[in-house]
Amino acid sequence: MTYPDQARRIIRLEIEELERLHERVGESFTQAIDMLLQCLQTRGKFIVCGVGKSGNIGRKLAATLNSTGATTVCLDVGDALHGDLGVIDPGDLALMLSYSGETTELVDLLPHVKHLGMPIIAITGGASSTLARHADCVLDVQVQQEACPLNLAPTSSTTAMLVLCDALAMVLLDARGFKAEDFAKLHPGGSLGRALLTRVVDVMRSGDQLAMVAPESSVSAALHAMTKARSGAAIVVDGEGRLLGVFTHGDFVRAFQKDHAISDLPISQFMTRNPISIQSNKLAAEVLVTLEKVRVDDLVVLDGEGRPVGMVDTQDLTRMRLV
Repeated sequence: MTYPDQARRIIRLEIEELERLHERVGESFTQAIDMLLQCLQTRGKFIVCGVGKSGNIGRKLAATLNSTGATTVCLDVGDALHGDLGVIDPGDLALMLSYSGETTELVDLLPHVKHLGMPIIAITGGASSTLARHADCVLDVQVQQEACPLNLAPTSSTTAMLVLCDALAMVLLDARGFKAEDFAKLHPGGSLGRALLTRVVDVMRSGDQLAMVAPESSVSAALHAMTKARSGAAIVVDGEGRLLGVFTHGDFVRAFQKDHAISDLPISQFMTRNPISIQSNKLAAEVLVTLEKVRVDDLVVLDGEGRPVGMVDTQDLTRMRLV
């Protein structure tokens, strides 16, 4: 078996385990989300505990929860028994991660967590383990086979645990009504921060940089307007300024290849009707998402009344370091 064949085998094994996990997600997941929501509603925080590989995944879960506005603390299991239990407040909730559910350090911590009255969500592959028996909710991440050729190194099991943690954080985000604007407040740095704190009106081309023509305008006139605005597209509007379509340089090239004598023909014959558009008050991050989905280079910007007021070119996003 070649190295790529081996790699594909490992990936396939992990996919199969994720498919099994997919089928098992059910009422216990709903219970976990309800518990997390209740904790947040009473202004409690999440305490994440794990050892080894599970501890690494726990830190990733904590980072994701914190980045989406759910206060989360990673509690080192060893330090917890030597004073760090003081980080726990009434109303907090514990997320305890252990694939076997029998990790000695975690099992030793359980009585103290129970004594403090914290509800526990266990993320484990051991449905009958000590951790599972003492938890208020059990999320099962059991796998049939590790992707390791020796079936020893945590591979499929860590992938399943990581994916379930991502699902937990994202469903919780949606259940809380967490919006892009909320995300922006917590991510001010880098290109992501700029995209989330910048609105479409801040990056769009307008005024002299915007080519706008009537539907009866000739192809030649549209090209002239595009050249003057240094734009790769012209917006086509009716007499009341309402959007009819868009004519791009690509539209011209495709039409010209079929008929060289198109210069005097009306632009309405070649424009793209009902073009993709976005509201001017939207976040620039939504431009990135839209452009990724529809694979266009130019996006028409509309005001509150649905009239074109600008255009966003993918080059503008690069210039403003949003991508």
